[in-house]
Amino acid sequence: MHGQRTILFIDEIHRFNKAQQDALLPHVEDGTVILIGATTENPFFEVNQALLSRSLIFPVHPLSEADLRAIAERALRSAKGLGALKVEIDDDALLHLIRYSEGDARRLLNALELAAYSTPPGEDGVIRVTADVAQESIQRRAVRYDQSGDNHYDTISAFIKSIRGSDPDAALYWLARMLDAGEDPLFIARRIVIAASEDVGNAAPEALPLAMAAYQAVERIGMPEGRIPLAQATAYLAMAPKSNASYRAINAYLREVREHGHQPVPAHLRDAHYKGAERLGHGVGYLYPHDYPDHFVPQQYLPEGVPRLFEPTDQGREAELGVRLKRLWSCALPNDHANSAGGLAPEQA
Repeated sequence: MHGQRTILFIDEIHRFNKAQQDALLPHVEDGTVILIGATTENPFFEVNQALLSRSLIFPVHPLSEADLRAIAERALRSAKGLGALKVEIDDDALLHLIRYSEGDARRLLNALELAAYSTPPGEDGVIRVTADVAQESIQRRAVRYDQSGDNHYDTISAFIKSIRGSDPDAALYWLARMLDAGEDPLFIARRIVIAASEDVGNAAPEALPLAMAAYQAVERIGMPEGRIPLAQATAYLAMAPKSNASYRAINAYLREVREHGHQPVPAHLRDAHYKGAERLGHGVGYLYPHDYPDHFVPQQYLPEGVPRLFEPTDQGREAELGVRLKRLWSCALPNDHANSAGGLAPEQA
């Protein structure tokens, strides 16, 4: 009507389903509206890619304690706020309310108002909010955590990275955060089992059975007692020596198989239990390791042309296993096994 473009502001835009978001797209594209959407969720999860590609995204971060203190002090002085009530608040009480609000100014102002209105004034008409009054006047805060959004993924990521980084205090802190927020304890237990293999591995091979025991304990005894085996497994994994050799090796071999296909099984390793197998050459020439010293005899196990990709680390128990592996394979072989295992190449043996 007035030759002006319209600003369309949609609060909590993540509540629009896919079809509703799609309906906005042509009007955004042709300039009928300037769309401004606000959401407390991660827009990369909740907003259509078509809309995101045509938008600028501005993340809103929690306010600092200094910012919140300035807002609270202004509210206490302002006639539009609590200025007319003659409120005095102890520094400890204000700090408690600031930390309770976790960077959210609206939560801080609501808590400040509740503390002021729930405290009777003294004989001089002044409402004095102490630390005890602040603690009593606010209920337990609503934890900002949902099991499908940023808080869920960010917190479990911090938990796993703290275990991997050998920081038991941080790992236990993130564990407590998840438990306090109501995270599924079996989800946490599954992640602990994965970490036991992915990040600790054979550097401390007892980590995996401990993690499985923690999972079974939580499954059988439930919460809140289940927090104890979860904490034990978390602390052990964080303190344990680390190796991702097995994790790296299986990924490398999966790439090898996908890039070069499935190579034939060497004839001497093929199944020879059925009648006629020997006529096909299956199992012929196989050496039974238990018939040899150290229960080991060098022979070809990998198909021709497949490289050795497993590299033991020098951490914990895996270091001992790696030394043994190198010693066993440091003899002449018909292919490159000894060389890739850290021993002598066939022509050098």
